[in-house]
Amino acid sequence: MLEKDIFKISSEKEFEAVALAVFNYQYQNNPVYHQFCDLLGKKPAAIDSILEVPFLPIEFFKSKDIISSGKKPEIIFTSSGTTGMERSKHLVPELDLYRQSFRTAFEQFYGDIQEYCVLALLPSYLEREGSSLIHMVDDLIKRSHHPESGFYLDDLAQLSQKLKELDRNGQKVLLIGVSFALLDLIEQEQFQLKHTIIMETGGMKGRRKEMIRKELHAELSKGFGVQYIHSEYGMTELLSQAYSPGNGIFHCPSWMKLLIRDPEDALQYIQMGKTGGINVIDLANLYSCSFIATQDLGKITSEGTEILGRFDNSDIRGCNLLVV
Repeated sequence: MLEKDIFKISSEKEFEAVALAVFNYQYQNNPVYHQFCDLLGKKPAAIDSILEVPFLPIEFFKSKDIISSGKKPEIIFTSSGTTGMERSKHLVPELDLYRQSFRTAFEQFYGDIQEYCVLALLPSYLEREGSSLIHMVDDLIKRSHHPESGFYLDDLAQLSQKLKELDRNGQKVLLIGVSFALLDLIEQEQFQLKHTIIMETGGMKGRRKEMIRKELHAELSKGFGVQYIHSEYGMTELLSQAYSPGNGIFHCPSWMKLLIRDPEDALQYIQMGKTGGINVIDLANLYSCSFIATQDLGKITSEGTEILGRFDNSDIRGCNLLVV
């Protein structure tokens, strides 16, 4: 029943009701999350608001199997990482939930995928197995049914030619790429695109020095000749994505919410405009954990949620909920 409710949410009241039902389900059925909630003294009977729900530190996905009892993974997504770094793994029992999530969200924000030619410049993801982003983009490419849709690994000259040709013909194009590869592309060729959405997925992946989003977007906007750079906010541990149409302000589909916790007290939330840690509610994570405390920093504004980066040395420091 919950699977059907998740993607029908149309109000804050409905979100709250479904989220609390999901919390109750995961408390009863996810052994790791159940133990974590018990350690905090948080039981469903005493919780009547999503602000009281415990958020599992994202680091647990590196050391524990976060999955409902009796479920077996249909697929396991894994995070990227440098050599020797422990990687997150997301055990996904129902791949259809992921497909329904990203397909519905894309349509909600960008319309019918069949209107687009989808070009993907994701070399760091293509070069490894287990990427949820590659799974999503591959599905979008196939469902676009455009003969020119596809992945590009390192043939930037061919991609440049294709981009210009498609844009010149008035074809709507979605170019989705990792930041360092998009920068590589505009260093080789400059564009003036009128019908193309440039969407960066973040991350230099050790290929270039890190840049703040404002600086990155300014460089990409100039290089591609577009006013705004779009962004996708997702991660291995989630089955949903938030999208930004520009200026680094993100919006969530109706079954996903971003909350900002106090960086000094992980059990408290802070007011609009203040910077803190990002807690994610992703109700599509029905069979893993829908309530995740990330190591990302952000703030709520009147326009949406601004993603600002990560806690310093987050892989070492971790989340202060880990001391529980």
